[in-house]
Amino acid sequence: MSTVFITHTDCLSHITPPGHPEQVARLEHVQQALNAPEFADLLGEDAPLGNDNDILLAHPAAHIKRVRDATPTDGTVSLDPDTHMSPDSLTAALRAVGANIRAVDMVMNGQAHNAFCGIRPPGHHAEQEKPMGFCLFGNIAIAAKHALENCGARRVAIVDFDVHHGNGTQALLWDESRALFCSSHQMPLYPGSGAASETGAFNTVLNYPLPEGCTTATLQAAYDGEIFPAIEAFNPDLILVSAGFDAHRADPLAGLMWEVEDFIWLTNRICDVADKVCEGRIVSTLEGGYDLDALAASVAAHVKVLMERGG
Repeated sequence: MSTVFITHTDCLSHITPPGHPEQVARLEHVQQALNAPEFADLLGEDAPLGNDNDILLAHPAAHIKRVRDATPTDGTVSLDPDTHMSPDSLTAALRAVGANIRAVDMVMNGQAHNAFCGIRPPGHHAEQEKPMGFCLFGNIAIAAKHALENCGARRVAIVDFDVHHGNGTQALLWDESRALFCSSHQMPLYPGSGAASETGAFNTVLNYPLPEGCTTATLQAAYDGEIFPAIEAFNPDLILVSAGFDAHRADPLAGLMWEVEDFIWLTNRICDVADKVCEGRIVSTLEGGYDLDALAASVAAHVKVLMERGG
């Protein structure tokens, strides 16, 4: 078994207004980085289209209708000040959902040891009936529910290391006792949620707010001291990762001071825990990261570790 990279050219067709940080170039840089010779052994897979039944695992039908009805015939429309759609945005979002569904299927049935979904739009801010924060559908929450409902997983754990709190994932899984959601994030920062006191209906939400300027020592203390022990105690059958790389010191939207080496450390430790509790099964999906060079370097480092640990 090995690592599979799931993406689709349709994800490049989601167009945002000029100057918007969640731009086509983000995925272009990621794809270019993973086309380097050192990734020759990385399996490639085209993302299928997700469908309404997939999305209904986490969102009501009214949300799907709202997004579908908002799709413009030309130009862009704004769903909120941050979140926009172009004519092909819905197709891109369905590819993002489909990538995560396919990744879970491949990892759970043994076709791949682990997976990385290079997709856009991202998903971890989308709430039940509210697209927001660049996100239309809750990709990682849908993946979690798919693993639980359709792939035989008894429990899943989510690690969200995006610099912004995954309010959507938290909301979508708030009442799901079989899913442990763990988030490290800068606070205060958009979207304003993610306090340690937010623990979910079944105490399956673990938020670890980080102060602006946080560096390696605080990061490692958070994960080795609280987050990883909680995941080991939960004993999931699959670990899902909301992989946002905007905690990098170069990112323009936040103020953490992480380096590429921090993402290498974090990915290795996620793999350590996965090896211990779920035979190494990991599905990681792209969330944030808005400095193009830092994003490309960080994704490359993240996927390289997945390949080294999954080979």
